[in-house]
Amino acid sequence: MTTAPPLPDTASRADRPPERAISEHYGARSLLSKLITHLCVLIGVLLSIFPFYWLIVMSTSTTAEIFGYPPKLTFGNSFVENVRNVVQSVDLLQALLNTIIVSGSCAVLVMFFDSLAAFAFAKFDFPGKKALFVLLIATMLVPGSLSLVPSFILMSEIGWVGTLQALIVPGAANAFGIFLLRQMAAGSIPDELIESARIDGAGFFTTYWRVGVPLLRGGLAFLGIFTFITAWNDYVWPLIVLVNPERQTLQTALQNLNSLYLTDYGMVMAGALISVVPLVGVFIIGSRHFIANIAAGAIKG
Repeated sequence: MTTAPPLPDTASRADRPPERAISEHYGARSLLSKLITHLCVLIGVLLSIFPFYWLIVMSTSTTAEIFGYPPKLTFGNSFVENVRNVVQSVDLLQALLNTIIVSGSCAVLVMFFDSLAAFAFAKFDFPGKKALFVLLIATMLVPGSLSLVPSFILMSEIGWVGTLQALIVPGAANAFGIFLLRQMAAGSIPDELIESARIDGAGFFTTYWRVGVPLLRGGLAFLGIFTFITAWNDYVWPLIVLVNPERQTLQTALQNLNSLYLTDYGMVMAGALISVVPLVGVFIIGSRHFIANIAAGAIKG
């Protein structure tokens, strides 16, 4: 007597258990949702990268190629010539050195003074604390352009017009950084650690340096990068206060590349590319710290 072979599973979709059908339905929707999400992220990345790509294309092209139709989307052969023209037109190395000094000094001073003030506002009580913090926040509502004339008069009175101190000292602290770090310190620094440091005999500055700074490392990294980029790209205030050509920053030096009658846009774009490349390097180096801090906080949470 022979045994009939088992019949293949020909059950229709309607004969499947409801749980399996529901699981397959939501699995398909989840896959579609992931595909749409990745597609949107890819489109966003391409839209974000394209201006930088177009900047590189223009910096390697001549003015005629830049204004050609249809637009040329491939790299040209004029990059070395454009960079040579930039170096011959402005004192690029001196301007780059001045910008690095100003931006680096502003970033370091802002991280120090803002974190010190934020730590005091977040974890210590003193007379007038709330009123002073409200006044500090109110200064964020004042447009920066309103302070240009008073700041220039002050710099003139103390003899700093035409010097780099006029760019560094006024940017040594800001309300935005204090507010940002104060909010971080209030939530990320336990009061128990402050009390333990007091019991061990630590003073305010020791507690700040040994307890506050390590826990605010991610916020300090972000604030340092933000301040460095802001100081690097500042144009109006250096243009007003730096009357000495030898003390020009990169942005004020590059504006000399624009001619009244005929502008070599390939040269201008090459100068713009030179000013952007250091910022990309600073962001890549510094972003690791606050991204790692964010990831650690997410894992801890």
